[in-house]
Amino acid sequence: MLAFETHDHQACVKTRVAAVEMQARARKLRLTPIRRRVLEILLEDHRALGAYDVLAKLEAEGLGAHPPVAYRALDFLVEHGFAHKLERRNAFVACDHPDAGHRPAFLICRDCAAVAEADSAGVARALAQTASGAGFEIETAAIEAEGLCPACQIAAP
Repeated sequence: MLAFETHDHQACVKTRVAAVEMQARARKLRLTPIRRRVLEILLEDHRALGAYDVLAKLEAEGLGAHPPVAYRALDFLVEHGFAHKLERRNAFVACDHPDAGHRPAFLICRDCAAVAEADSAGVARALAQTASGAGFEIETAAIEAEGLCPACQIAAP
């Protein structure tokens, strides 16, 4: 899980921004400077960020001081699969796999807010089977688990 692993973070950000830029070009989407910067902000440390956290960083950099600036960029990134919205926290995180259609599960650290994106195929199958057994048709599902990341487990008393 990338968010919980030690890695070359600068290379990580560069690689993921390049992947999103390539996807945007291929899909004829406009990755404006603000959208790109919001993506970079989300990638800065693999943590869940609220729209106002993003807005504060944009404002500090002179890129926008009005909430619609951040919300429009976040909406674009989520709509096109470049970021995800974490419902439990009303926060956002960059997608780990912007080049793949997927429905991830999110492992969210309750102490440091680090977020790891995990494959949810097994969980999704089990949920679909349970729903089907109850005669329920799932239209949307968000799989989010809160707990402690490895670093916070070590730091806990």
